[in-house]
Amino acid sequence: MPGLFDWAWRTVIVAGLLFVGMHPDTARAEDNAGPIPLSTSIPTSGLEARPTLAWSEFCTRTPAECTIDRSEASRITLDSDVWSRIVAINEQVNLAIAPIPDDVHWGVEDRWDYPDDGQGDCEDIQLLKRQRLVEAGLPRRALRMAVVLDRAGAGHAVLLVHTDRGDFVLDNTVGAVLPWDETGYHFIKQEGQDELAWIAFGDPQPTPTVTAQK
Repeated sequence: MPGLFDWAWRTVIVAGLLFVGMHPDTARAEDNAGPIPLSTSIPTSGLEARPTLAWSEFCTRTPAECTIDRSEASRITLDSDVWSRIVAINEQVNLAIAPIPDDVHWGVEDRWDYPDDGQGDCEDIQLLKRQRLVEAGLPRRALRMAVVLDRAGAGHAVLLVHTDRGDFVLDNTVGAVLPWDETGYHFIKQEGQDELAWIAFGDPQPTPTVTAQK
């Protein structure tokens, strides 16, 4: 993903990350077997953020995957059945797709696409999860790709599931589906729910380079 953070700025951000609840390294798929957790909604600035070039190219190739239907719910009503579907698809895709950097997989620095050959980096894996969740009956409008800084300060892509019990993160580096504030991530921006655009969580910042995640 093009654009690099100034090193000093990134160091300040990473130093200020807040770690809440379960440490992500120990969060396994089995941890989702209990009651549905309660999260909160991620606060956003409401300011438009610049989309990544690779996302724009993905939307050009597959416009149906980027279409926003405003008649759809922007939040999912979360019950035990829906929660089970989310958890199961997150685990299935994580187990099925082997992480690989874009430059090795596609021969380019950054590409968003479906991992049809069983390999992909973080955004490819989350795109497949969204596709599977939509096929399982969940509204695409409530499933939004997001760019974050992970706990090491590296750029990373996750899938946000917006529900009436708060916002949850689907990730390929963590086994469990976690409330957003238990990931230890710094959230940069997400896809918008009303138009083909991205929305900043705070002040708009340069997009970090997204690297393949194991």
